[in-house]
Amino acid sequence: MRAWLPPALLIALLCGLSVGMTLLEPMFRWLQPDKQQVLYDRDSFLFLLQNHLLLVAVSAAIGTVAAVAGGIFATRSAGRDFLPLVSQVASIGQTFPPVAVLALAVPVLGFGEAPILVALILYGLLPILRNTLAGLEGIDPAVREAARGMGMSPVQVLVQAELPLAGRVILAGIRTSVTINIATAAIGSTIGARTLGDPVIAGLVNDNTAYVLQGALLIGLLALTTDSVFEALERTWERRLPSR
Repeated sequence: MRAWLPPALLIALLCGLSVGMTLLEPMFRWLQPDKQQVLYDRDSFLFLLQNHLLLVAVSAAIGTVAAVAGGIFATRSAGRDFLPLVSQVASIGQTFPPVAVLALAVPVLGFGEAPILVALILYGLLPILRNTLAGLEGIDPAVREAARGMGMSPVQVLVQAELPLAGRVILAGIRTSVTINIATAAIGSTIGARTLGDPVIAGLVNDNTAYVLQGALLIGLLALTTDSVFEALERTWERRLPSR
């Protein structure tokens, strides 16, 4: 339970700040004394936080399924010949900057959440795939032989032996991917997606540093909170592993 105390405190701080940003108005007014309006109020910060999290969560779920499935396929005997191809396809997402992906996706998908969702999925594939490959390839072959000797089928070996042992490495890849995409999702505000990048973009357009700081503060705190949650998950996974 100790591992979950820091994430719980950070989650409480993040939610509290999203709801109670008005309490910091004196600080923002001191920072930007020349502006009549120093608190971003076009949308509530709680709404922007929820939408930002939803975009990251959906892209992470899709990317994780695709990357883990690709990693499993490439480490089976039938798919080893496709390993270089799988790695190259996943690398495409990080070869192109997210802004370039948005520029290509907007004419097809229009403005809003869809283009940034595509960009986040592509941008987040590589860390998860690499860690999936590293985790599965790093398992001692004797473990697989022992599992087969117990009468397990190939699917049972994968589910009951390989994935639990590689789980923490895969989880570390998901952690990296999600943390990166929390910051990347903010650029979705440039194409009409409702994210925590809204106050940042509004602040840059209106030369309002207070707006920029409000958005950046919440994005940074969200990234820190998410990273802390994944760290707790990794520790919990590691503690439970010997009992499997």
